[in-house]
Amino acid sequence: MSDTLSSVFAALADPTRRAILAMLLEDDMAVTDVAAPFGISLAAVSKHLATLARAGLIAQERRGRVVWCKLEPDALREASVWMQGFGQFDAIDLDALEALLERQAAG
Repeated sequence: MSDTLSSVFAALADPTRRAILAMLLEDDMAVTDVAAPFGISLAAVSKHLATLARAGLIAQERRGRVVWCKLEPDALREASVWMQGFGQFDAIDLDALEALLERQAAG
């Protein structure tokens, strides 16, 4: 497995990071808005965001004093191709992924 693929799977392994991805499916968000629903420090959320960014799952952009986060859905392509190699996985349906991430974030 490539280092990129390993970092994608490692990033997806954490439920907080999956919840963040579900939130970013809706729209770009400021870091402070991403942090709001979680009962953890802004520094902890920033670490999660850095992990997602290193994996290529999100992009971060500074606009003035605010850092915005944006989902990079194509980052899952390599993981999808790798899983399809086993022949038992269909291509990733981003609508189904969104529903799954929302269910996990809700409960």
